[in-house]
Amino acid sequence: MEFKEKQAIYLQIADYVCDHILSGQWKAGERLLSVRELAVKLEVNPNTVMRTYDALLKQNILLNKRGIGFFVDNEAVNRIIQFRKQRFMHEELPLFIKNIHLLQIGWDEIEIKYKEYKENQQSSFTLNTEKNEENNQ
Repeated sequence: MEFKEKQAIYLQIADYVCDHILSGQWKAGERLLSVRELAVKLEVNPNTVMRTYDALLKQNILLNKRGIGFFVDNEAVNRIIQFRKQRFMHEELPLFIKNIHLLQIGWDEIEIKYKEYKENQQSSFTLNTEKNEENNQ
């Protein structure tokens, strides 16, 4: 995982965990990697992963079952979406709107790019689904 300098590493790891939950790779009720396992995988200090898990516990995205490990909360997807929508609307969207205004990009151009993105995502999803089905046979 490549870390950016503008954001604390534990927050970037939290985004990584949330991305896996939103994409369905880690499902509600499923046990996550242990703190040590994730630290080794991401090549970070275990204390950093623990800080990430603590932050996600406070947001009710993860559950801690003492002695067993960390699990994805049943409402994690909804909570992540709610949190990310709010962050996007207040932090990212204003900059996006400013840039399209300054660069004189029309909504029609944005719509074309959005449709292209959705088509590419659907194609990727279809290919990944077919590969998973082949692997399961």
